[in-house]
Amino acid sequence: MKRLELIANQSVRDELIEALEGRLPTIEYTIVPVVHGRGARKRKEGTRTWPETNFMLVSYLGEDESGEVASAITEVSRRFADEGIYAALSEASPIL
Repeated sequence: MKRLELIANQSVRDELIEALEGRLPTIEYTIVPVVHGRGARKRKEGTRTWPETNFMLVSYLGEDESGEVASAITEVSRRFADEGIYAALSEASPIL
């Protein structure tokens, strides 16, 4: 099992979700709607000085699904190269 952690600017949220659901119609995920932080180029803190915010999506995937997810995220990332899209897949071992 793999854990997907996706962090991106709010402006590309719908595009990323559509791409993921388009590749994997049964994908299950959790969204943290407002995420503050500092990336390599910008801060996203939802303040007057740094007004933008990110969101985070977490999903647990089967081994065969991770390739489709990576392709979907890469596709959106190419179209929106300046929106700070970050995604990582890691091993996950469920305890329940």
